[in-house]
Amino acid sequence: MDRDELRARVAQLRWHHSIDLGQGIITPGQDNSPRKLARLGLPESLAGKTVLDVGAWDGFFSFEAERRGARRVLATDSYSWNGSHDWGDKRGFLLAREALGSKVEDMDIDVLDLSPERLGGTFDLVLFLGVLYHMKHPMLALERVASVTGERVIVETAVDMLSTRRAAMAFYPGDELGKDPTNWCGPNPQAVVGMLRVAGFKRIEIVAGLRPLWFRLARAAREKWRRGFGFWSIARTDRIVVHAWK
Repeated sequence: MDRDELRARVAQLRWHHSIDLGQGIITPGQDNSPRKLARLGLPESLAGKTVLDVGAWDGFFSFEAERRGARRVLATDSYSWNGSHDWGDKRGFLLAREALGSKVEDMDIDVLDLSPERLGGTFDLVLFLGVLYHMKHPMLALERVASVTGERVIVETAVDMLSTRRAAMAFYPGDELGKDPTNWCGPNPQAVVGMLRVAGFKRIEIVAGLRPLWFRLARAAREKWRRGFGFWSIARTDRIVVHAWK
């Protein structure tokens, strides 16, 4: 499609990811996807690998895996693609795939329904990014993710209970975290590592850990000013990236 048509179609949608579609057009996502990518430790080459992106949303990380040479990429989602909680739908993913000429596959499936039988086997690399803290049943979710992981999983998640040395997890029965009722839990880093171990992963490494306190305070002040979030509800949390191998 030509540049004007693409720009018009992009403008009609609500985007989560910031995706460079070419022709000078970048989707206006609320997520700084390139900055998040820089923290992930995603291998520069995925040549010959199979990749599963769980909770793909607009597909930024699915398309990036394909760009890095993965021979097969499957993007899965359910909640975001079905317009839940007044958010977007699958149109962003479909438009991005069309604009990029991508061969990324898609499957509408919930995290808790993942299995080798449903997906046709396991995947060398599984991306589980920004999903864990949205799970009412986080341990079960990690077990389902483990069942379809052949080699490695990359988990990116919000964490809470940072002053507690023991494995612990905050529970959000309302919209305590970011005024978002879809945020259900905030494990601390020890809990994330522990749950991955229980789920069957043998080697676990935190590749992007907690940022300095000054960073978290500055982020909380910014989010309070921009979105009206509670200062301490943000300041007490952070995000980490964990790689785990079978």
